[in-house]
Amino acid sequence: MVLAVVTVIAVLLVGLLGLGAFAVRRRLIQRPGGTFDCSARLDVPAAPAEDEAGGKGWIFGIARYNNDAVEWFRVFSWAPRPRRVLQRSQIEVVERRTPEGQEELALLSGAVVLVCTHAGDPLELAMSEDALTGFLAWLEAAPPGQRVNVA
Repeated sequence: MVLAVVTVIAVLLVGLLGLGAFAVRRRLIQRPGGTFDCSARLDVPAAPAEDEAGGKGWIFGIARYNNDAVEWFRVFSWAPRPRRVLQRSQIEVVERRTPEGQEELALLSGAVVLVCTHAGDPLELAMSEDALTGFLAWLEAAPPGQRVNVA
């Protein structure tokens, strides 16, 4: 009986430490400022089949502005480094759209999907209307001489 109680307490402590680590990591990411919730689909299907669910592949994340780049972190990760760094000069916005079908369930409510390419690779970002306005303004505010394409 004592062993079972000790085991349960140990499991609860490990769980609380894990949740605490997520909270501390998110706070450290947000500390420099300029962060926003941004889901991403890094592996965009070229042409989804009719029977495939369109909501697959989305990952919840946090994006942070850092000079001429946006650093993208996964929400459910302990990694201190960003999963993806998007250079402003290599981002090309193709279109913006509303979530379709299963995407409405996979994304936060009120999200707008931004279809773009980064260094020629397809990429989709989903964020709120306010975050989208800030992101597009950041793209357009590139220093003179940089090629910027905002649809």
